[in-house]
Amino acid sequence: MNEALPDVPEVRVVGLPQLTSGFDLVERLDLPMHLKVHGPLEPLGGEQLAGLAEAINLKGRGGAGFPFAKKLRSVAESAIKKGIRPVVVVNGSEDEPACRKDTVLINRAPHLILDGALLAAEAMGARTLVIGVTRESTQRSMEAALAERGLSNRRGSPLRARVQRNPVRMVTGAAASLIRSIDGGPAVPPGRKVSASQTGVGGAPTLLSNAETFAQLAIAARIGPDRYRNTGLYDEPGTVMLTVSGAVARPMVIEVPTGVPLRYVLQLAGAPAMPQGVLTGGYHGKWLDAATVNEAIVSRDSLAAVGGALGAGAILPITQETCPLGESLRVAQWLADESAGQCGPCYLGLPAAARGLADILNGGGPAALEAVKQVAKSVKRRGACSHPDGSAMFIESTLKAFTDDLAAHVLGNGCGRPVEGVLPLFEDGQVPMGVLSGPGEQEAGPSRQKIFVDWTLCRGHGLCADLLPEVFELGADGFPTVAQAPVPAYAEAKALRAVRRCPALALRLEEDTRSSAPARNLPVLSQGRGRRALGSGR
Repeated sequence: MNEALPDVPEVRVVGLPQLTSGFDLVERLDLPMHLKVHGPLEPLGGEQLAGLAEAINLKGRGGAGFPFAKKLRSVAESAIKKGIRPVVVVNGSEDEPACRKDTVLINRAPHLILDGALLAAEAMGARTLVIGVTRESTQRSMEAALAERGLSNRRGSPLRARVQRNPVRMVTGAAASLIRSIDGGPAVPPGRKVSASQTGVGGAPTLLSNAETFAQLAIAARIGPDRYRNTGLYDEPGTVMLTVSGAVARPMVIEVPTGVPLRYVLQLAGAPAMPQGVLTGGYHGKWLDAATVNEAIVSRDSLAAVGGALGAGAILPITQETCPLGESLRVAQWLADESAGQCGPCYLGLPAAARGLADILNGGGPAALEAVKQVAKSVKRRGACSHPDGSAMFIESTLKAFTDDLAAHVLGNGCGRPVEGVLPLFEDGQVPMGVLSGPGEQEAGPSRQKIFVDWTLCRGHGLCADLLPEVFELGADGFPTVAQAPVPAYAEAKALRAVRRCPALALRLEEDTRSSAPARNLPVLSQGRGRRALGSGR
């Protein structure tokens, strides 16, 4: 099984570096080294900045690909209309196990990201800047960068800037989740779709984009649109940051000009000469089959034209020796576990889709296949955030890309290949629970933990019963039937996951002091870390 990617894997570049300039000199560009490598940066007016973004066709690099110029103008117009200052938010919450490009930029070139964010703040008259992160390394690097620039969250500062640390979860990276956490709430979507450009942090119009987007803006502002367009494709100029992992000899983050053949990127990372398939865009992305990989080039439109996706820039090949449906099942189960549990498409639909995919692998036949297709179709465009849509797209792409293997499982006795676990999933050494495992792999023994329900917080989402059926059962009212219960030893990790996933933060784990079994240290996940109200100064 693949090990979790480090925060800062190997970094490579094809052609002349832009975002990665100076990486060959030092591990981290502090402010003096940043200025030596990139030079000073002059401020731009609001329309100048929007025109620059338009001239280079800059789109968000977090996955959605929304035009940055359009977003910038929308925030500025809304701020003028409401008569309040806008807020700028950098989204560095990179919580997909296969993505590290933004994490690399924050750890090694934090000032390039700040350059772009401060350009936007100055152009729009913003007085608040927040950088959202989820990793300790990115928090340290960005807080050090703010200190190097003399920026702080003190009242009376011309620009109040701070770092917002949130839990590592797939849904944390959603714009609405980050804004909600900045305002002092939990880092989960609010359950309704609101445009950040109109109503964001504290109700103010908010310019929110991911770390690479702001870094690209800073590069373009320095070298100008003409020189920027000299690199890459005419309609998608510049470079992109990719994270290449999966079945490769050297997992890496690589900066490449748009237009580079995908097969060349795979060769650099030591991928198989003939991969069975390549997942493009990460776990909310799409598979390319072996025949299509050689036709693909690195760009948003070109990948989409051959059935792939640039998404968050993750590229993951798999070998001919592994079962592609089994690999995808592991991802589908992880995506289901990452649900915020706030809406039916997420906390009911995604587990159902994962179970259906498991049924296919276990000989469920055509009926299981049709059930998966129906579930994937039913969850799309109905969730509180984009997580159900992206997860459904991944499952549908799996069924489309591996038709031969699908036929072998649906109509025969399976493909006969093992599941190697080449797609990275679990960070910090966490072990997946219930993924292609049987009862014999679960740990036996007496209970050592007790789980408690805080009724003042519980909202009856029911996710605890899905994740921990050994303990929780829902009553007729939809709420758990117990307030506290011992946790079987084999289910302790599942209990920890239930505590972590509870969208209302209503569960807690404690050592069962009455148990004579030796206590085992489990990781402590702080639910409230980083959830400070904006402007609290604490």
